[in-house]
Amino acid sequence: MRPVRMAFAGALLGTLVLAGCGQTGTATSPSAAPAASSTTAATTGFPVTVEAGNGRITIERRPERIISLSAAHTETLFAIGAGPQVIAVDDQSNHPPQAPKTDLSGYKPNVEAIVAKKPDLVIVSDDIDQVVAELNKVNVPVLVEPAPTKLDEAYDEIADLGAATGNQAKADELVTGMKASLAKLAAEAPKNRELTYYHELDQTPYAATSTTFIGQIYDIFGLTNIADKAPDAAGGYPKLSAEFVAQADPDLIFLADVKCCGQSKETLAERPGWKGLSAIKNDQVVLLDDDIASRWGPRVVDFAETIGAAVAKAAGR
Repeated sequence: MRPVRMAFAGALLGTLVLAGCGQTGTATSPSAAPAASSTTAATTGFPVTVEAGNGRITIERRPERIISLSAAHTETLFAIGAGPQVIAVDDQSNHPPQAPKTDLSGYKPNVEAIVAKKPDLVIVSDDIDQVVAELNKVNVPVLVEPAPTKLDEAYDEIADLGAATGNQAKADELVTGMKASLAKLAAEAPKNRELTYYHELDQTPYAATSTTFIGQIYDIFGLTNIADKAPDAAGGYPKLSAEFVAQADPDLIFLADVKCCGQSKETLAERPGWKGLSAIKNDQVVLLDDDIASRWGPRVVDFAETIGAAVAKAAGR
């Protein structure tokens, strides 16, 4: 786990303004890339040009030595069938288990160590310490795929990785499946409910508002986020006071600081003024998997399933 839980929120806060993402078909140079259907790369091969957070990037040939410095993108690469092309992932990439985890860091990228592994494509979620420019100096292609603020951006990034790695068809299939699963969960959710919730990033406590990617997942179920009324929205990740949460008295509490910080219904009850919260008294405190709740890859569906089960339980109480 990251030593500071707010690393995830920090990464998101740094990428609230995203460059448009999406694959644009084959091309010999970024400026000359014509528009094409999502299946162009799969049917005509390389080179392909992808519109990433760092601009229009041309991949000349199918990469066979990929390095991922983003846990979310590592999950996506393996889900779309690019796993055999991945030679190294960062120290936070713990899923799937077969991912070739190393001591490389996405938060403190070591260009020398990256280059030593002779990658033909590096994928990052943030351009930290000018890692993109440094790798470009030695002709290593880099895709910056920032933390999304909405589901459509997450889907688009999956498509980007599919195009860039030559796995477009599987990427399209993954996105289609995710959309269908989330639509099914939304359709099955209890109707005519007025449930409020609090999503905790860490025990400071920091929360996530409805404007964030996390908040969008909860919106599928029509829940009301207590953090939306925080005095300072802080880019979507406000620091709340214990008094604020106690006064809001949410129906549901979702903890995304379980593995990192050992939080539970019992630890919440020990906080000043929280013992009488409705969510605690009614056993509506939901323990999330920290990793799944903070990544925007294929396991977003797992996150939504957990929320859906909690909503059904609360609505039937």
